[in-house]
Amino acid sequence: MTTAAVILAAGGSSRFGGDVNKLVAHFRGRPLVSWAIDHAAEAGLDDLIVVMGAVDVAALASSPARVVPNDAWSQGQATSLQVAIGWAADNGHDAIVVGLGDQPLVEPSAWRVVAASTASIAVATYGGRRGHPVRLAREVWPLLPASGDEGARVLMRERPELVVEVACEGETVDIDTLEDLSEWS
Repeated sequence: MTTAAVILAAGGSSRFGGDVNKLVAHFRGRPLVSWAIDHAAEAGLDDLIVVMGAVDVAALASSPARVVPNDAWSQGQATSLQVAIGWAADNGHDAIVVGLGDQPLVEPSAWRVVAASTASIAVATYGGRRGHPVRLAREVWPLLPASGDEGARVLMRERPELVVEVACEGETVDIDTLEDLSEWS
């Protein structure tokens, strides 16, 4: 069984309020998205892809990451998830573990323990609160939304019997605004 790590990094950063897309804004001395990419790479899964859209993050994706474009990024997060699923299916993976490019404090250990789950859907928890990454087995891919700004959350609400929570170390902080960036930097 093979598993690909997926970083969703296609959004337009509409709530950020800065003069650059939040994914390329500096967080603790380097671009925000580079933290998520590096942590996913350090987890050592079988493959790593970064789905990009509004801003070109290809130069920030350290090896061995593969950058996959989402031309429909403005239609919501579900389109990026579908791009990732298509890529994973074409490359023979049995599962994907999905994280977000604006969550720099999700540790490599969280990626590993979520990936190790055999559940159809495994979701990381931090202090009992759900977050990312989320493991999605191949059998649930057809059940995921194709449009809209929600990805696996829709399926987790509709089919809770498929979901297993996995306790993780780290923080599931989203950097959505300039204030978030300042607070967590």
